[in-house]
Amino acid sequence: MEILIFCRIISIVVSIVGIFLIIPLITALALGEFSVLPAFCIPVVVAFVLGGWAWFAERRKKFHISTRGVFVLVALSWLAICFFGSVPLLLSGCFKSFTDAFFESVSGFTTTGASILSDLDALPRSLNLWRCEMHWLGGMGVIALTVALLPLLGVGGFQLIKAESTGVDKGKITPKMATTAETLWLLYLAFTVVQMVLLMLLGMDFVDALSYAFSTLGTGGFSVSNAGLSEYKNAVGIELVCTLFMFLAGVNFSLYFYLFTRKFDEVKKNSELKAYIGIFAVFAVTISLVLVGYCGSFLKALRYSLFHVASIMTTTGFAFDDYTLWPYSAQFLLFVLFFIGGSSGSTAGGFKVVRWVVLAKQAHNEILRMLHPHGVFSIRLNGRAGRRDLVFSVASFVFVHFVLTLITAFIGSAFGLPVFSAFTAAFAMVQNIGPAFEKLGPTVNFGFLPDFVKYWYCFVMIAGRLELYNLIIFLVPDFWKK
Repeated sequence: MEILIFCRIISIVVSIVGIFLIIPLITALALGEFSVLPAFCIPVVVAFVLGGWAWFAERRKKFHISTRGVFVLVALSWLAICFFGSVPLLLSGCFKSFTDAFFESVSGFTTTGASILSDLDALPRSLNLWRCEMHWLGGMGVIALTVALLPLLGVGGFQLIKAESTGVDKGKITPKMATTAETLWLLYLAFTVVQMVLLMLLGMDFVDALSYAFSTLGTGGFSVSNAGLSEYKNAVGIELVCTLFMFLAGVNFSLYFYLFTRKFDEVKKNSELKAYIGIFAVFAVTISLVLVGYCGSFLKALRYSLFHVASIMTTTGFAFDDYTLWPYSAQFLLFVLFFIGGSSGSTAGGFKVVRWVVLAKQAHNEILRMLHPHGVFSIRLNGRAGRRDLVFSVASFVFVHFVLTLITAFIGSAFGLPVFSAFTAAFAMVQNIGPAFEKLGPTVNFGFLPDFVKYWYCFVMIAGRLELYNLIIFLVPDFWKK
């Protein structure tokens, strides 16, 4: 029975992705890019067939999915959408092989933003729009969108969204999980529309504004041209708008719901938000001071710093300047941001700020315990005492993260990457950041890598997007035991 449920839910996930393919399809028609129409039409037809079968197949009142089945379902769903997303790329003829198309799709949906393309200007604009739209769909989570529809299939969604979402706290902001998913997606859509309108007011046309709104809110970082944001006349204003929305996308979206429902106390006492703002401010100001000599003025240095700190911290990966040419101290500070990430419940990847908050509070408690051996200390998050096992959970996550990063760095170096390039690329892949340093810096693409490295990077990008455990669990023998 679970196999039937799996097929139906995966079909729904794929059909949702297929429905969103209509946007670049209409764009191709409007812009006269008729050569890529089959690349969009074929998967759209397939998606509607799969979706029709899933909706009208035999339904039951309530299905139950085992814990093991949830992990399998989420992993298969992500593999399915990444494969499906690569089909338009491959059929367009703009990608040399399935490997390259699949890598680009995985990078898109996981919001990593690492590209194998060397000439974005040669791509049809509708295809660039699809690349950015993959960020947008993967940012809030295609599974989260699907959860809003699962009650119609008789399937509960809380298990799925727990396995797919990020962070240490995966709760509900409304009584029903489907309503929670709908609420978050409506907020997400509203932010996208607002940013798109602002970009259009600053001189972008509709297609570019929509593309960059998708890429920014999804914290992915794909661009639509070789020059990136700097090609526009009002580049400074556009950079500031993108900086603002990258920062906003790195905040837990549940807090926006609390703001709109006037639950201000939930926002004020949020420990992660305070730390997120504090870390962002400290790094932005410090890097600005370092860049004054490089930029020539403090205001220009501040603009460079704000944009790139927002980009790296939220794992978006945008860059309008080659930061590998910056002073070494500024490069070092950006590299430190590789380890931090955005907030839990945001579209950003990375470690998540809340995990560092937990570890910092635990370190403080250990110091207090040395001074007061018989004292009882607990970690308080958001004004409340946290679970006792929270520290162990975070510590084990950090351990697994570093082990996977070291393995990934070794594989990169074994296939010819310099040690520092391999190491920073490993962090960039696992944390879904995108650009790294040296041979895989912000001005370089990933197209020269061997196929094996590309597929391994695909694995770790999906693993990072699913918080590591949800994919690595398949490598544990106990998972396969009855």
